[in-house]
Amino acid sequence: MKKISGIVFIYLIITGFIGNAQDTLVAPKAPVAKSKKNPIASSVPRNEKEWLQNQIDCLTKPTMYGRGYVNGGLDSAAKYLLGQYYRLHLQPVDSDGNFTQGFAFPVNTFPGKMALTINGDILSPGADYLIDPASSSFSGEDLDVQKINLDKIKDASALNGIISSFDGKSAYYLENIAYACQMLQISRSDFVALLPKGCYIIPEEKKLSWHVSRETIPATVFYVKLDLLPKKLKKMTAEVTAVFNPHAWNVNLIGEAPGIVKDTYIVFTAHYDHLGMMGESVIFPGGNENASGVAMMLSLASYFKSHPQRYTVVFIAFAGEEASLMGSEFFTFHPTIPLKNIKFLTNLDMVGDASDGISVVNATLFPRHFDLLQNINEMGQYVPEITSKGPAANGDQYHFTEAGVPSFFIYANGGHGFYNDIYDAGDALTLNNATGLAKLLIDFVKQL
Repeated sequence: MKKISGIVFIYLIITGFIGNAQDTLVAPKAPVAKSKKNPIASSVPRNEKEWLQNQIDCLTKPTMYGRGYVNGGLDSAAKYLLGQYYRLHLQPVDSDGNFTQGFAFPVNTFPGKMALTINGDILSPGADYLIDPASSSFSGEDLDVQKINLDKIKDASALNGIISSFDGKSAYYLENIAYACQMLQISRSDFVALLPKGCYIIPEEKKLSWHVSRETIPATVFYVKLDLLPKKLKKMTAEVTAVFNPHAWNVNLIGEAPGIVKDTYIVFTAHYDHLGMMGESVIFPGGNENASGVAMMLSLASYFKSHPQRYTVVFIAFAGEEASLMGSEFFTFHPTIPLKNIKFLTNLDMVGDASDGISVVNATLFPRHFDLLQNINEMGQYVPEITSKGPAANGDQYHFTEAGVPSFFIYANGGHGFYNDIYDAGDALTLNNATGLAKLLIDFVKQL
């Protein structure tokens, strides 16, 4: 067994990383049976697309519970990935022999009842509506619905006047919230945080897209598809069970394929966490976002472990990305390798369908590296097109870029557009040009 220290050791025992799971997770020297179900172990040249799909299927199966903070979904995903690190014979990067880096932050969750009925019609969670992820628990039956039009809001005092009239005995249907937010120059999250305890409906004209909240608000807010709302809202019934966890435990998983130069690094990252569950039955599987990126990272780890490079190649599976990049932020403040020794970092997120090529965030910051990537692709014809993007705080590369580490964020262009919703399933991905993307990244590392 690799040496594991302190609080991480205690946590792994409690959650089952060590103990009953010991045979599968901490015995890297034991032979692994060759099986069609274990593409890592097979001595037959693998079909890359099938291998990636196998990894995605494992990460999106129902027992992963959306890799979030309900039913131990995130822990199950971490346990699975730790097993893959061992099976790939990656090595830990820190002196204590740890693959894991633990940290905690608050998370609001919805592990229990989730129900909404409007005018007697039962709506489906996830498909017809989403709960605001910061919402509190609520239970109310046959509530009168009052329609509140916010198109007259000009300033904070006008808003306060309307909010002060809410007594919590009714439910409130809020129209034109986007206009009010624009006038007050606040986000929608800031707006709903101002609402008093009670139940609220906000019509959603765009696609339903969820996220993780590290905060909780007094109100219970439903975002309901506009075309499902009747012209006259009379009655509603709602049941929500929210549980706020002030210390949700997360682990980053860090392994390396040593190179000739041990203390200079090429880094690949991908976040393995997702949104988890909304209620007792609704799962957000997170196929493209981001089982696809994790699968691609594992594929690269498999290659570079078998083909050592000049520089050591490091692989980091981040937790906490869906909660505003918490895992990568923690790592950059507590790095297990010197940030100044990272020659280049590539973050992989949403790479499940590259039918139309890929986009590269930070391309304008690092034009020499982008030109290199373009030239390699022109020679190999790996993906149809590579699009240059500027810097953005939309991925785990952000905190590394801010810390002075040269980095890209690569995502694929194509697919159904499923994003942070219940439809982002593993079997919804085509994996078009995934093999080409893997070859492109391999050649990129060799040129670096």
